Amino acid sequence: MQTSFKDIQSPFAALRAQLKNIEPGQPEIDLTIGAPKHPPPPWIKQRLNESLDTIGSYPPIHGSNDLQNAILDWAQTRFKTLNGHLSNQNVLPLNGSREGLFYACFSAKARRPDLQNPIVLLPNPYYQVYSAAALASGAEPFYLNATDQSGFLPCLSNIDPQILERTIALYLCSPSNPEGAVASLNYFKTAIDLARTHNFMLFSDECYSEIYADEKPHSALEASLDTTTSTSNKFANVCVFNSLSKRSNVPGLRSGLILGDADFMSDFSNFRNVAAPQIPGPIQHVSAQLWRDETHVIENRNLYKEKFDLAEKILEKRFSMQKPSGGFFLWLNFSKFGGGIPAVTTLWKGCGVKLLPGAYLSRPDHQGKNPGENYARVALVGSKEQTREALMRIKSCLG
Repeated sequence: MQTSFKDIQSPFAALRAQLKNIEPGQPEIDLTIGAPKHPPPPWIKQRLNESLDTIGSYPPIHGSNDLQNAILDWAQTRFKTLNGHLSNQNVLPLNGSREGLFYACFSAKARRPDLQNPIVLLPNPYYQVYSAAALASGAEPFYLNATDQSGFLPCLSNIDPQILERTIALYLCSPSNPEGAVASLNYFKTAIDLARTHNFMLFSDECYSEIYADEKPHSALEASLDTTTSTSNKFANVCVFNSLSKRSNVPGLRSGLILGDADFMSDFSNFRNVAAPQIPGPIQHVSAQLWRDETHVIENRNLYKEKFDLAEKILEKRFSMQKPSGGFFLWLNFSKFGGGIPAVTTLWKGCGVKLLPGAYLSRPDHQGKNPGENYARVALVGSKEQTREALMRIKSCLG
C-alpha cells in the first residue's frame, strides 16, 4: 500500500479526533506523549550562562571541537569496541536526532542517481519522520512489519530482492519505539550485510539506547566492524543517530548526533551546510558537558526501572504485558477488548487515562492488516505516583 503526503498525520491529532466530545471519567492522566519529564541536571543553567557570549557570532555548522570530542569520547567509552576506530570525520552534531533522520534521506537518495522509483524501508510500527523523509526525498516508503512473531523488529530475511535493489535506505530503531525491543549484534550484522550488498544506507535510530532494563543495547556501529562484508571504510553504509532528549531529559535543548560512514558524512555535511540550521553556541557548550556526565544518566535510568517494576507488579501478565528491554514505553495488547482504538476510548471514558492507539503508529500492510491495531502505547514518563495511579485505573477499568 503506497503512502502519500496526505496520509501522514500526527498520531496525536488522530487521537484528538477520536476522543473529541468524550469527557474523561476521572481527572486526566496523559500517558501518550514520549516527552521525558524527569528533571534535567541542575547545573544546566549555569553552563548555558557561561557561553552566552557565543550568540554574537554564527556557530560552526560542524559543531565546536569541544562538542565533537565529547561525542567521540562518549561513543568510544559507551561502545568499547569502537575505541580507536572513530575520528572527527565520523561525527556531526545535530539539532536533535529528528532533524538528521529527516535530512539524511536526501543524501541517501543522492548516492544512487541511477535508481528509478527508489524505495526506503521502514519498520512498522514506525516513527513518522521516517515516512516523511522518504516522501520528501522522492522515494516510496515500504513498510516491514514488526510483530511479536518477529520479536517486534522487522524481519529482514524475506525481503524481495527486487525491492532491495531499489532501496536507498533502511531505517531501524533500537530500542524500538513503541515496543522496546533491542536489536542483537547479529541482527545488526544482517542489516549491514544487506545494506552493503545492495548499496543502500542503514540509518539506525538509537535515541533510547541509554534507557534499558538490564543489558546495555548494542549499536549498529559495533556490528559494522565485524561483518562478512567488511571494507576498508569501517562504517561503510552505516550511520547511527542519537540524542540528549531521552538520555538527559532535555527534549527542549534540541541536541543530537549522527555517527558513521565517513564518505556519507562528508556529503551529508555539505548538504547540511546549506539546508540545515546550526546548533546555537550555548547549546553546543552545554551539550558537551552532558555527553561527558554519566551520573545523571544512571539516575534517570533507575527512575524508569522503578516504574517498569511497578508496571510488572500491578499489571502482571494482563494485556500481554512484558517489561521492555529498552525505552520507556509499554506496548499493551488489547485484542480482547476490540483492539487499541476501542480500548483507548473505553479507558478515557471510564477512568480518564489517555493512551495512544497502536494503529496510529503503524500502517496496513499489503494484505490490509495493521500490525499495531490491537495495541496501545503507554509512555511511562511521569512520576512514580502518577504512573501507579494510571496503572491501577487501567487494571480496574479493563482488568
